[in-house]
Amino acid sequence: MTPDITILYDTMRWEEKSLLEAGRRMGVNIQMIDCRTIHLRLEDTSPEYGTVLQRCLSHYRNVHSTAALEGMGCTVINPLMTSILAGNKLYGHMLLQRSGVPTPDATVAFSKDAALEGMAKRGYPVVLKPTVGSWGRMVSRINDDESAEGILEARDLMYPIYRVFYIEEYVRRPPRDIRAIVLGDSVAAAIYRVSGPGAWKTNTALGAKAIPCPVTGEIEDICIKASKAVGGKIVGVDLMESEEKGLVVHEVNNTTEYKNVARVCEKDISSLMLEYVMSVGGRQ
Repeated sequence: MTPDITILYDTMRWEEKSLLEAGRRMGVNIQMIDCRTIHLRLEDTSPEYGTVLQRCLSHYRNVHSTAALEGMGCTVINPLMTSILAGNKLYGHMLLQRSGVPTPDATVAFSKDAALEGMAKRGYPVVLKPTVGSWGRMVSRINDDESAEGILEARDLMYPIYRVFYIEEYVRRPPRDIRAIVLGDSVAAAIYRVSGPGAWKTNTALGAKAIPCPVTGEIEDICIKASKAVGGKIVGVDLMESEEKGLVVHEVNNTTEYKNVARVCEKDISSLMLEYVMSVGGRQ
């Protein structure tokens, strides 16, 4: 029997367990597949997966499994181009900028010396980010040339993707950012992620506190516009409240985590997500 929805994952997080439980409550036939256990015959044009909800945490596993499944005729949410574009901060920034979505100013450089020059020209402090990554890992606030030298020298010895130096302005803002969950043309809910004492990163994985954020018309408009910029169906949009620019989008998340949004907003995000997937299944 072909499932209504296949949830493809590589790490069983709270979200994947919640989606499975929501499916049981709703009577949705859900198939859970660990991406690490499958092999896909690429000449097969009739895969029995139903609509695939892509939940792989690994960017590379996510992108390549989505490509294979779409090539075999599956509808995947989010689609391949969203996985590619939202999964890379540089790609995402350029599309947001082109779509008129306000973003932090950014510089990209391809060598240590060029990155140092770009940082000095932009003015410290700056934030150095990997183009691919999550949970605030390898994100560094750099305050001067001396600290920049050490961090860039270490990055220059790493895998080639980490030698693409993506440098953002340090946004002057309250000690928080906003995570909004977008389903199609609506924002399901949003939270503030408030930094811990003495911290500047707002990732809840690093100790930030989540509290409800009212979804204003401005937040909804910016988030939907940001989602559409990367062709998103189900995404998380991260925003900052810049003292100079107002709301700016600094990331669109392709396989967003939403545990804290569901918890503090007391909203059944998993059921809303499955309803949305069922409503668009087979349509891209």
